Amino acid sequence: MLDFDSELKRILTEDPLGILKTRTTQPITSDQRLNDSFEEINDFIDKNKKEPSESVDINERKLFSRLKELRKDFDKISFLKDLDRHNLFKDVKEIKTVDDILENDVLGLLDDDPENIFNIKNIPINKKKADFVARRKPCKDFSKYEGAFKSVQNELNNGSRKLIIFKEHHLKEGRYYILDGILVYLEKIEEKKVKIFNDKTQGTRNRVDPRTTCIFENGLESNMYLRSLQKELYNNGSTIIQSNEDDLQQFEEGFGKIDEKDKLTGNIYILSSLSEKPEIKSIKDLYKIGYCTTSIEKRIENADKDPTFLMAPVKIVSSYKIFNLPSQKFENLVHSFFYERCLDIKIADKTGSYKKPKEWYIVPIRAIEQSIQLIINNEIQNYKFDHFQNTIEKKT
Repeated sequence: MLDFDSELKRILTEDPLGILKTRTTQPITSDQRLNDSFEEINDFIDKNKKEPSESVDINERKLFSRLKELRKDFDKISFLKDLDRHNLFKDVKEIKTVDDILENDVLGLLDDDPENIFNIKNIPINKKKADFVARRKPCKDFSKYEGAFKSVQNELNNGSRKLIIFKEHHLKEGRYYILDGILVYLEKIEEKKVKIFNDKTQGTRNRVDPRTTCIFENGLESNMYLRSLQKELYNNGSTIIQSNEDDLQQFEEGFGKIDEKDKLTGNIYILSSLSEKPEIKSIKDLYKIGYCTTSIEKRIENADKDPTFLMAPVKIVSSYKIFNLPSQKFENLVHSFFYERCLDIKIADKTGSYKKPKEWYIVPIRAIEQSIQLIINNEIQNYKFDHFQNTIEKKT
């Protein structure tokens, strides 16, 4: 008969399975983390035969930023020198002199600011006084504009206001525009002011360029010159019009006349992400181009729980009602036009499963809006998107 007491003592004494052995784990040090993070860069180069670049691929972009910051930190470079099998730090100078310190100002302590130690004060300099620079500043009485901005947003969403490509003659007091994805109200154009400037080829010239009063949806205001506003709107802006404006004719020429025989097939929308994740927030000109047959507001209700929307709230930048054309076909045309700038990323949903969201593109908002109008005008086949210059060009 088995003696349980004796057997138990034997097991405790001999511990044949090593159950009672104490295991200790060594904490990961900051040096080890630095080594591991640099090895990720080495592994990427081993696999792809190139350094990581500022790519649309989120993982490659992250490695690019990491390498960029490492190259600024001489202490880390010295520590990683033995691991640098791809000579990534070959052009980084060792800090030996004061000049080396100035060149390797990682924290920007020696940047040119108002208190720069190299600024020379109290010495008169004979130079022409420049006009003050227009800067956006908080609008003290923004509350009187806030309601109107909300109304314009709602009217854009329900289709009673439309976006058209900006033209110079659109600049009028009391009109709204989209600039860099933000609503702008042109409240006032001051009296005409003649500016005199010297042109290297044409000599002294006069140019009419009054100041403006512009109110922005985010609570800021600016008094930029009219020509500066015009230039910014040309580069990355649109004009907002109402159906009862004189510009309705221009809108109809661009979008086609709509009557009771036309059939509403859906809505095309452009969204920006409100994600606080650094890898998303740091991407400039990131927009989602999609369509829905319901209201856009209903479509994005639970954006923060949907990988399609990057698991974060979104903002409606602009929208279009589509008539007589299947929205899916419309959307496919836009996506194929910008396919080279599609965001490559995987997002984990609430269950931990990874999804690859589509329809997110790294493209300036003006180019997206221009492509939509080209599709509606049946001209998209005559154009192409230059993903190096971020512009739409006519095919030759």
